[in-house]
Amino acid sequence: MTFPTFPTWQWHLPKNFNIGVACADQHLGTELEQHVAMIVEDDTLGTSSITFAELAERTNQFAAVLQHLGIKVGDRVLIRLPNSLEYPIAFLGAMKMGAIAVPTSTLLTAEEVAYLAKDSGATVLVTDVQAWQQLHENLDQQKHLTPQLQHILVTQTDEIEKHYHFNVLSLTRQLNEAPDFEATHRTQADDPAYLVYTSGTTGYPKGVLHAHRALLGRQPASTYWFKYHSDGQDRILHSGKFNWTYVLGSGLMDPLYLGKTVIVHEGKNDAQKWLDLINKHRATIFIGVPTIYRQLLQKTSATQAEIPTIRHYMSAGEHLSDEVLSQWRARFGLDIYEAVGMSEFSYYLSQSTFRPIRAGSAGFPQPGHAIRLLNPETMVPVPIGEEGMICVPDNDPGLFLSYWNLPDETVKYKHDGYFFTGDYAKYDEDGYIWFLGRKDDIIKSFGYRVSPYEIERVYKGHPDVADCAAVGEELEKDKLLVVIYIILKAEATMTPDDLLAFGKQHLAAYKSPKTVYLAKDFPRTKNGKILRRDVNTTIAYAKSSR
Repeated sequence: MTFPTFPTWQWHLPKNFNIGVACADQHLGTELEQHVAMIVEDDTLGTSSITFAELAERTNQFAAVLQHLGIKVGDRVLIRLPNSLEYPIAFLGAMKMGAIAVPTSTLLTAEEVAYLAKDSGATVLVTDVQAWQQLHENLDQQKHLTPQLQHILVTQTDEIEKHYHFNVLSLTRQLNEAPDFEATHRTQADDPAYLVYTSGTTGYPKGVLHAHRALLGRQPASTYWFKYHSDGQDRILHSGKFNWTYVLGSGLMDPLYLGKTVIVHEGKNDAQKWLDLINKHRATIFIGVPTIYRQLLQKTSATQAEIPTIRHYMSAGEHLSDEVLSQWRARFGLDIYEAVGMSEFSYYLSQSTFRPIRAGSAGFPQPGHAIRLLNPETMVPVPIGEEGMICVPDNDPGLFLSYWNLPDETVKYKHDGYFFTGDYAKYDEDGYIWFLGRKDDIIKSFGYRVSPYEIERVYKGHPDVADCAAVGEELEKDKLLVVIYIILKAEATMTPDDLLAFGKQHLAAYKSPKTVYLAKDFPRTKNGKILRRDVNTTIAYAKSSR
């Protein structure tokens, strides 16, 4: 196999390492000390910012607040906040004192928050005043299930009413009155740092525990996915929310660690808003998801000349269609570089400025990540062109520690020296890796194995298709048909019959869908990913079959 030659990556992992210190304190006493670390643009609250010196001080204060409340090393701190300056203060400050930060989505219901509080055993909840007004009744009712949850730190208010079940405090007041921070807990690189939750196979969210070394484990991405100026102060605008591991890494920890400025938005998603923020803050790198790039193409007439400071575009979360990439190149004259990741390992496959983008391919494993494509039954690497499970050596610094309170689940996926991701891929002759997705997603139709991602990539290239999802539909026991659900653009003129013919024209007969359903929406995760296993329950309003 002829792989592209990348420079050899050498890991240098210290015995002691703390993410909170690395992202704030390490810049004290340098020229970066007074540089802006983060800017938050809030549609309601306006613009706020914080320097690295202020971030170091505020995270110290947060750590001191936790110490004053009696929080101990290893205790969990549940964070349910919108994009705000309080997010990095709480997230990094908790880790500074040796607690485990637990980021969660603002989209979660009160019932879901209560479940995460119970499962994580969190002793502290950090949330904003609007959310607390919605949460407290449900948490009151389930207090018997979460007896360890004692303290609620509420942002955006100084006035807090006393509460019967919880010690509810204003975070702003607590920070301003915080005692001196005793000392950063001297964490080892392998110590637990943060706990993220992902969709579980049992129907309940599954906790994924990461070590402090996870930050160091993502550093290959800084070279082979980002395009940082080695001698300049980059300003990264990220379109996502901090609770998502994609954003926690690429939009918070990774850039702050390297002394870059992060810009985030809280409010309504609007295509023109991103262009305005790029120009207002002179952003040099833009990070989004394919939906954002489609909106920028469809809802604005902007060109690169209107946002001249941007020199690098990045995308993850779902596959970027060939059509969007080609249209972006034509309008903006620059590529969009994709990455593939997962909650357990963050982003580890990516396209790179070091090699040409091959449309449809995920690029390459980043140097330092010794990815293997194995037959999980024989543990033998698969030949070129054949699908194998993506397996990660269990000594990779970026790999998670364990599934929270699920030792059997951990052993199921981490054994024999590898983490078995469950995702399948194949290499081509030039060493490009082609991501195929979960084995459960692969459609076994009449003896053929069909990747839904390959079908979707083709259909997303059609100008009338806004989004789509290819799945298997059971014709009868053990007989699956390849079908596709399609959301059309508002101005679309294609019929289901036309779309069937399009698939037949561009895909091998065994891959082309046998039925086209026109759908209005898809079931999705909190982060917007399509729930493929639930797509067949989507209400379709038109279809065509052959």
